[in-house]
Amino acid sequence: MPKSTASRPSGARRPPTPLVLVTRAEDALFRPVRAGNAFEETVERLLTAIKLGLAEPGSRLPAERELAERLNVSRVTLREAIRALQHGGYVESRRGRYGGTFVNAVLPTLSKTAARRLTKQTGHDLDDTLTLRAALESGAAEAAAAAAPAPGSPDAAALVACFEECAGAGDVPEYRRLDSRFHLAVAETAGSPSLTAAVAQVRMRVNGFLDAIPVLERNVAHSEHQHADIVSAILAGDPEGARRAMAEHLSATAALLRGFLA
Repeated sequence: MPKSTASRPSGARRPPTPLVLVTRAEDALFRPVRAGNAFEETVERLLTAIKLGLAEPGSRLPAERELAERLNVSRVTLREAIRALQHGGYVESRRGRYGGTFVNAVLPTLSKTAARRLTKQTGHDLDDTLTLRAALESGAAEAAAAAAPAPGSPDAAALVACFEECAGAGDVPEYRRLDSRFHLAVAETAGSPSLTAAVAQVRMRVNGFLDAIPVLERNVAHSEHQHADIVSAILAGDPEGARRAMAEHLSATAALLRGFLA
């Protein structure tokens, strides 16, 4: 018996348009992320796919299991990254037979007023700011460890105090202020007023960009673990370890900023 050629009833739901990725861009964007910054880099990869049009408005992202395997992250990490994108207005989750995670039809953008304010506040572009920050703050952490502040010394005590205050911050505005103070404390431990001033200036530029993106709880928790690694390396007198820990920390923040703002 031949198959029916009857058309679909007008009121029936159609299956969603799947995400169709072609060419090498798919492999480049959904390659395995680094373990150190898995959450931040997962957010960045998904945002990049959406912003470049590889994941078109209205399309459904690959199944959770498939996407987690391709990115080489846990499904918990992937779910938290997707929640971050939901919070930012980029995707939505739907239940039911044709459910899944869908790219929103209308994507969020900075208003012209917000974009002008951001440019005025920073005075520089994002990549320039992040490159300068990486050079200055990684070097500051290395120099701080080379100074080898003795446990219980004023420098060591001040650094630990700033770290503990940041870790104990209870709200977002307070966290950002104390996070800035912690990074300045690292520079101060190096004993160079000029370096501290330079770190302060670049931090003001970074904060202008940070104010334009949502604060993500997973990123805050991740940052605190990285802060602890930085402090431990400095107090242990391990310049290379301090530089590496700071570079890893800055890389996580850079991934989020590039994902949301680039």
